Amino acid sequence: MERYQRLMIANGLLVILVAMLAGFMLMFNLLGGLEVWPGTIITIPTYGNEAGWVRAHSGGTMNGLLVVVMALALPKLNLGSRLQAWTAWGFIYIAWSFTVFYWVGNASGNRALSIGDSPLGQGDWLSVIGFLPGLPSVFLVLFLLGVAARGVLGGNGRG
Repeated sequence: MERYQRLMIANGLLVILVAMLAGFMLMFNLLGGLEVWPGTIITIPTYGNEAGWVRAHSGGTMNGLLVVVMALALPKLNLGSRLQAWTAWGFIYIAWSFTVFYWVGNASGNRALSIGDSPLGQGDWLSVIGFLPGLPSVFLVLFLLGVAARGVLGGNGRG
């Protein structure tokens, strides 16, 4: 269990680190670059838009925190070794797939919310890269949160 906790905490912190980089991208996007002296901005080109970088920054931070919290809660979940492994690796996968989704979706024509064309825009190869890894995570996170809740409430999560 301690190994899983360490892996989860390390990955959660790395996801948060990437989310902090998204905060820089947000700042560069808003200012057009980096202010190095009052009124002096060095141009740093970015892709995407303000809303996408806000989502990558805040969503990434929350996903990283979710992994860290689940790691710390792992001993209280009353899960068998197989479910511990699924929970650990599942939350790590979820956090990284959503991180890819946020970053790639900000460059995608349709925010990577679908593979094909949608009311948000046209599908492209970035749509596929952002959408496909994240799709299982949408269901996996619900499943694993349910497993964790059942385990902590005393359900038999041993498996």
